[in-house]
Amino acid sequence: MNLKNQNGFTLVEMLIVLLVVSILLLVTIPNVTKHNSVIKNKGCDALVKMVEAQVQAYELEKGSPPTTENIATNEYFKEGKIPACPNGDTITITNGVVSVVDPSS
Repeated sequence: MNLKNQNGFTLVEMLIVLLVVSILLLVTIPNVTKHNSVIKNKGCDALVKMVEAQVQAYELEKGSPPTTENIATNEYFKEGKIPACPNGDTITITNGVVSVVDPSS
């Protein structure tokens, strides 16, 4: 058996590949987590726009502005409640005005 004719990676080559992969991970993971909050906030903005559209639909149908309880019980949202924002904020409706409430404050 002749070991010199075998093809494969040496230990040094494998260590270099692992070093490069590690550096790429160290660069990308903080960027992904930083943008995660931005994505959740944009999702919340989109959800607020959808709730505002439902409020307008309620006003056109019923002739009066809804509250959080009215619009949720009248089947304008799945499961009978306004969904929470992806970032954890809650959406409320007072006299037809949609607002976002941060539960931590």
